[in-house]
Amino acid sequence: MNAPAPAPQPKDWIMGIAPYVPGRSTTDDGRKVAKLSSNENPLGTSAKAVTAFDAANVSLSRYPDASAVDLRAAIGAQYGLDPARVIYGTGSDEILHLAAGAFAGQGDEVLFVRYGFSVYEIAARRVGAVPVIAPDRDYATDVDALLALVTPRTRVVFVANPNNPTGTYSPREEIARLHAALPADVLLVVDQAYAEYLDVTELDGAFELAMTASNVLVTRTFSKIYGLAAERIGWGYASAAIVDALHRIRAPFNVTAAGQNAAIAALADSDFVDLSRAHNAQWLAWFTDQVGAMGNFGLRAIPSRANFLLVIFEGKLTAENAYKGLMDRGYIVRWLPGQGLGQGLRITIGTEAEIRGVATALRAMAEAAG
Repeated sequence: MNAPAPAPQPKDWIMGIAPYVPGRSTTDDGRKVAKLSSNENPLGTSAKAVTAFDAANVSLSRYPDASAVDLRAAIGAQYGLDPARVIYGTGSDEILHLAAGAFAGQGDEVLFVRYGFSVYEIAARRVGAVPVIAPDRDYATDVDALLALVTPRTRVVFVANPNNPTGTYSPREEIARLHAALPADVLLVVDQAYAEYLDVTELDGAFELAMTASNVLVTRTFSKIYGLAAERIGWGYASAAIVDALHRIRAPFNVTAAGQNAAIAALADSDFVDLSRAHNAQWLAWFTDQVGAMGNFGLRAIPSRANFLLVIFEGKLTAENAYKGLMDRGYIVRWLPGQGLGQGLRITIGTEAEIRGVATALRAMAEAAG
């Protein structure tokens, strides 16, 4: 018998990657139901952004502006940043991958907290780096635990703030303390995908750090509060040297022409952003209270500053059974056993009707379980 023909073999570290699993939009039997699994904006998209997208007058035979000049200028004007130090990508995910790719490699370590964004481990393993996971503090980022694991091989530290999938938040003082204690040759990436849900007075100061520090990268996205998830537009801000390194490995033409127009219009529509923030604040607080009232059934809400709530199940009703029960009742949420959260469900804050319906369903299931 002939031996099998040789074939290309992927690198060992690539085969160690658990692929990213997105939030589902259909049930096991194919029904489309209320999708509360991907932290999308329940109010949709700014009408001004939709109009700008539709009116982009894009020639499909022409590449988009590879330098995203107008988009970078709009971001700079909105946040008081130097447009030349803005990096852009296919969602903030691409920026996270660029950070790992430019500053870490085989034998290096990439550090992040347990229950952090799953892309961090993928980005680390993709370049052959070793993911190092720091213990959490009741599902939140523990700065001391992160610092205790910094070694001479540490090259990148990822911190999501607010964190996904827990919704927890580290205040300005903690981010400053983390940065101050890190070696100057370690890149601190502060992932702020949900920062627009905070009041501006509550922000963690990462932009201010990035303005002067040589080792800080802040990332943002248009997928959440701006409601442009379909266009996959992310961006980041860092020193000129960091941005130059990221540009060297950035995919060319990575933000579509119509998407750039829509993002510019979305930035300018403060009324829609304010409405989205107010809706989220109201119904996140309401839902948190509802889950808190189910504490006698073993349900616990992890305090969230994002547009979702992580519900922990510590009683007779398990997270898995609640996940399946909610699906049967017409709601898809996020169950994350692959991230060590088999005991929890991440539930996006949807419309008023959706979040009321989920709360009612959870209480009914909890009462039935006893």
